[in-house]
Amino acid sequence: MSMSQDAAETLGLQAISWLVAHDDLLPVFLGATGAGLDDLRAGVTDPAMQGAVLDFLLMDDAWVTAFCDHVQIRYEDLAQARAALPGGEQVHWT
Repeated sequence: MSMSQDAAETLGLQAISWLVAHDDLLPVFLGATGAGLDDLRAGVTDPAMQGAVLDFLLMDDAWVTAFCDHVQIRYEDLAQARAALPGGEQVHWT
């Protein structure tokens, strides 16, 4: 089942909010992406930034579990939201 872009963007906003509230994880995201706090603030409503945050969360099962449990969604919903945002398309190499 796929997720609409609007629903994915809503989840992306929730993910950014959750990430910013975690002082231990936010610097890891900033260091991994090269983004600064100003970039994050400016990109809050940008689906590409939301996708970057979802990509980051999807790197670690513990982050997926913590975020999804916090917003009370199924774990697979996070990957579906990522697929609905720019850059999240499934690549077929054949």
